[in-house]
Amino acid sequence: MADAKKAKRSAKSSTGTRDTAAEPTTTVDIALTRRGEVPLDFPRAFVEFPDPTDADQVYRCDLTWLTSRWTCIYGRGCHGIDRNKPDDGCCVLGAHFSDKDDEKKTKKYADLLDDTTWQHARSGRKDGVVEKDEEDQRKTRVVDGACIFLNREGFAGGAGCALHQLAGRIGMDYVDVKPDVCWQLPVRRQFEHVTRTDGTEILLISIGEYDRRGWGPGGHDLDWYCSGSTEAHIASEPVYVSERSTLVALMGQPAFDVLEAHCEARVATLTAARSVASKMRTPEARLGALAPFAPHPADPH
Repeated sequence: MADAKKAKRSAKSSTGTRDTAAEPTTTVDIALTRRGEVPLDFPRAFVEFPDPTDADQVYRCDLTWLTSRWTCIYGRGCHGIDRNKPDDGCCVLGAHFSDKDDEKKTKKYADLLDDTTWQHARSGRKDGVVEKDEEDQRKTRVVDGACIFLNREGFAGGAGCALHQLAGRIGMDYVDVKPDVCWQLPVRRQFEHVTRTDGTEILLISIGEYDRRGWGPGGHDLDWYCSGSTEAHIASEPVYVSERSTLVALMGQPAFDVLEAHCEARVATLTAARSVASKMRTPEARLGALAPFAPHPADPH
């Protein structure tokens, strides 16, 4: 679990790469023709509960996202965030490190890669795997238009993230091997210090969808993004199940157990509501029956 006490002091984004205060305060229109993407703003259902391990922390979790049917479709329909590099997914910018420990971890596991498992091994050994962006932030180096750890299509060792593949080979969860921002996507954790009306203070920890806004102002310029696209909402299981290891790493097991119970109850209720709605005659009536439950609009109807 990330150091929540440290987060109380800094109250920064868990990735350390984006400052929410820098995000645009005005609504930016997103072309809805971007391969089935839904609007950024729509009704969502949330649950709040105190952290079982820390009374000064409260979790605010987006049930609409966590019970949605999103899944990563890299290599099976992903269009990439840059239309000119569809095979590179969301890896074209490199991965910004959350802190020194994140960078150290990445370098540690890079040392376990070789020429047969890492397409850019020679470049990595010669020139390193780290560079700074225009804002002097440290990140993984970009080689040939994408992250140095991204094995391209046609590489004999297999396309995709070399670190992700390494985790599977050595029997580790990718959460413990990849840069923080990479394993956290598509879940976003944010911290906010809140003073309640009685003067008490808490750390509000939000767990939700890492949508376009999570990338900062530039997120609105991405050619395509998966979290709000109907093409990526095709999973047989909800996000809280498929991203269990991510959520446990972000929240800790006790808090995840509470979240899981809420998600299971919601899924059961939403399933029953969909059964009732399916018997209604008009699309308007069906949507009206589901409206109180705020399902993700990118999910199958």
